[in-house]
Amino acid sequence: MFKEKFKLSAGETDTLIGHGTEMEGRLRSEAGVRIDGTFTGDIDCKGDLVIGEKGEAKSSITARDVTIAGKVHGDVHTRGKLVITSSGQLHGDSYAATLIVQEGGVLNGSSKMERAEFGKAAAVGHDGGSGGGKTKQAG
Repeated sequence: MFKEKFKLSAGETDTLIGHGTEMEGRLRSEAGVRIDGTFTGDIDCKGDLVIGEKGEAKSSITARDVTIAGKVHGDVHTRGKLVITSSGQLHGDSYAATLIVQEGGVLNGSSKMERAEFGKAAAVGHDGGSGGGKTKQAG
C-alpha cells in the first residue's frame, strides 16, 4: 500500500532558501531550487534554479535552466536557458544554449552559447555592459 515510489520532477521547486537565511557549502538537488536568501558555495541542480529578487548567490552554478532576478557572483552553466530578468545581475561567465537578458538586466562577464551538450560552444557577441536585451549567436 505504501510501497509506491515517488520521483521528483526536475521542473518542481523542492528546495527553498528563504529571505533572511544565509547558507554556505555545497548544494546538490535532483529537483528545482529557489534562493531568496544568501548562498555561498557550489550549486549542482538537475532541475531549474531561480535566484529571487532578494536572493544572492556567490557560487559556481550548474543547472538545467537558470533564472536570475537577484545577484549572482560566479559562473553559470546551464543545459538549457539562462534568463537574467530586469532586476537580475550576473557577475561572472555564462554558458548556456539560450541566453535572455531583459532590459535593465546586468551581465558582467563573457558568455558562450552551448548547444545541446556542454563543451560544444559557439562564441557570442557581448558588449560586457548591461546586456540591454541583445544577444547574437554565431553559426
